[in-house]
This record gives sequence, structure tokens and C-alpha cells, in this order.
Amino acid sequence: MQKPPLKQGEFYQRDRRWHPPALDRNYKTSVARSPQFPLISLENTVSEITGPVFGHNDFAPVDNDLLKNFAQPDQSPVGERIIVHGRVLDENARPVPNTLVEIWQANASGRYRHKKDTYLGAIDPNFGGCGRTMTDADGYYYFRTIKPGAYPWRNWVNDWRPAHIHISVFGTGFAQRLITQLYFEGDPLIARCPIVQTLPDPAAVEQLTARMDMNASIPLDTIAYKFDIVLRGRRSTLFENRLEGN
Repeated sequence: MQKPPLKQGEFYQRDRRWHPPALDRNYKTSVARSPQFPLISLENTVSEITGPVFGHNDFAPVDNDLLKNFAQPDQSPVGERIIVHGRVLDENARPVPNTLVEIWQANASGRYRHKKDTYLGAIDPNFGGCGRTMTDADGYYYFRTIKPGAYPWRNWVNDWRPAHIHISVFGTGFAQRLITQLYFEGDPLIARCPIVQTLPDPAAVEQLTARMDMNASIPLDTIAYKFDIVLRGRRSTLFENRLEGN
């Protein structure tokens, strides 16, 4: 007799000892944006633990190549050419296949292609700063891009953001979606950043730091950085009083 299909269990609650608090007065804009009342825990609904679904037909061949996806023919953006690659896993160390990974970043001079970015850094006419891809069956993803520059921001008088890339991962359900940032190994601005300082555990900062990966680098071309992304895991579901899927 064939077993019925396994149900999709709820996702684990976030560990508030690992994630930054919503309010940190040294991170000034969090004051206005943080909740003023205690948080409420809610059970996941069906719409939160399923979807969205994306297909490879939704992408252009160079969507994950920021060296090409905005550049004019026979032109390249200015800056240090890098590869960012890794795997998307869940808290149970299982790969998350066929999930959408999007990135956006400043260019090599620390400036975003956005009309409200008024930093003195130059706009690069061959760099758009956005890319997307899907993980493969093993949860692997890959981007080519330019290492972003640091830039000042109006938190305190002389605060600077370290070089970083923003990442959005949808996962297998809306409640699993993660928006985060990666930093680069060896950057002295990481420890000085008020946003990074909101993380309560130094190990969380380490997990947000991409490591140089010379084995994946392309000689005379591109330096690689490895960055694995961990999404929320699912709770086990019961079938005839037995744990399934573990």
C-alpha cells in the first residue's frame, strides 16, 4: 500500500538570541521602525508554508552575471571582479533546490544606481547592481559581479557601511523567506558598523562573512568568495505516530 504524500510542516520559530533586536539606539533608524509592543507568535498558515514557485524560463542567461547584464557591448564595469557562490540550506542541513536568489549592491565606488543615492562616488554606466538566479538540485547558486565599495551613511558623524551585498532568498514558503547581507573576509569596517553591532552573537557575524575561496577563483580573472545561506527549517510531521522526513 502506497503511503500518502508527506505534509509540509510549519517552519521553526526564529531564534531571537541569534537575530538582531528590532530596536538598537546606536542604529538610529531602527528607533522609528521598531515595534512598540511585545511580539506575538502565530501558527503558520497554508499560504505561508507553500510557494512561491519560480521556473528557469523566468530568467535571462546573464541574469546572474552582473559583469554583463547591464554593460554595453564589449564593455565591462570598473572594479575588482569577483565570484560569489555557495549553497542554500535549511536548519536541518538539507539543500533548498530550485529557489530564487536575488542580489543588489553598490558599485566599486560605493554608489547604488538609484536616484536617491547622492554619494559622491561615480555612477558606472556598465554596472546595474542587480542580479538573480535559481539554486540547482543541490541548493547551489553562483554570481559574477564587482566587489562593492564602502560608503558613508548618516547614522553618526563618521559611520561607514562595509562592502556588502544584499541578498533575498524566497525558499519553499513565504515564511521561510530571508533578506540579509553578506560581508567580505578581512574588512576592518565590519567591526565598526552599527548595523553589524546589533548582532548579539559574534558567531552570527561570522556567518554573515563570505570567505575567500581560491579553489573556485579563476586565475588572471576573478577572485571567488564562498557564502552559504541558511533558511528556517521545517518541523517534522507525524504519520501513524512516526516522524517522517528526518
